[in-house]
Amino acid sequence: MEQTLKGTIINGDEFEPVDGYITIENGIIKNIEECNVSTDTIIAPCFVNAHTHIGDSVIKDPPRMPLAELVQPPCGLKHRILRETSHDDLVCSMKASIEDMIKTGTCAFADFREGGVNGIRTLRDALKTPYLNTGTGKIEAKIFGRPLANDTDYLDSCDGTGLSSTNDLEIGFIKDIASQTRKKGKKFAIHTGERESSDISPALELEPDFLIHMTHAEDKDIKAVSDADIPVVACLRSNLITGSGLPPIKKMIDEGILVAAGTDNVMLNSVNMFSEMEFLAKINIFDDRQVFKLCTLNGAKILGLDKEFGSIKKGKRAKLMVLTKESNNMQGVKNPVSSLVRRARPDDIIGLI
Repeated sequence: MEQTLKGTIINGDEFEPVDGYITIENGIIKNIEECNVSTDTIIAPCFVNAHTHIGDSVIKDPPRMPLAELVQPPCGLKHRILRETSHDDLVCSMKASIEDMIKTGTCAFADFREGGVNGIRTLRDALKTPYLNTGTGKIEAKIFGRPLANDTDYLDSCDGTGLSSTNDLEIGFIKDIASQTRKKGKKFAIHTGERESSDISPALELEPDFLIHMTHAEDKDIKAVSDADIPVVACLRSNLITGSGLPPIKKMIDEGILVAAGTDNVMLNSVNMFSEMEFLAKINIFDDRQVFKLCTLNGAKILGLDKEFGSIKKGKRAKLMVLTKESNNMQGVKNPVSSLVRRARPDDIIGLI
């Protein structure tokens, strides 16, 4: 089945706006033709949300409290609520967040799933539910599980391990989990530098595939991460709402670190990547094209999905959002990339491929 789209295309890995046509065949981009066309649409790659905790969808209005009391395992508020909530209620709440991601232009996400094997099964059950009458396959999920005690059976049912800080767990236990994860040929990731910088060096010694947060990273930490060639996923809105501070994203990028963006805990933020993108552009980075990369291609690279997702190129899967330039919000825009990053909203989307 062949489909043709016309518009201003945010093209290639450098996100260069060009007017023309995209031809799609059986879900794959077959051709991109640059030509002069009269168009009122922007065609952009869908988002890759590189870090979420959508189990938190069951608690969306937590009281204000210190970050450790809110999320630190095993007794933080969210962990207590996750243990007390039924499987069906967790599935229902996660399903709503997945539908929200799809409707707001996200085609892939990475979730740090608590609760061992049962936690992973809960998310997989939520992913089995048909969305928007399109069936499964609408969104790609990478699940990073966490063990309960010394049980590593969870690794057989997920894409890797996603742990909290080295300050939260016994380091010998963490090293064993990291080793078991690599023996299974899967990715190992860990939170670090969110509350303070003391857990960054121990995290680097684990040689993770990527790090989450790095909010309190000092120049020496950034240099060490760059030298180790380890990517970072930053969660700006989450860090702001918890009072953790602003992650030094620009410094990390300038040092050559591959940085992507994630929305983090659903109890703190929506999964809307337009909001994450606007915050990044207006508060932290001020380079619109770089911001868009953080929210699309860079996340795909970190998750090993960049051959299929993250940019508009011939041969990649057609995971596209079509936005109108004629909405009240977008009317009169001149720079498609800057307008996408700083101004666009989910209600400007008129089509999802």
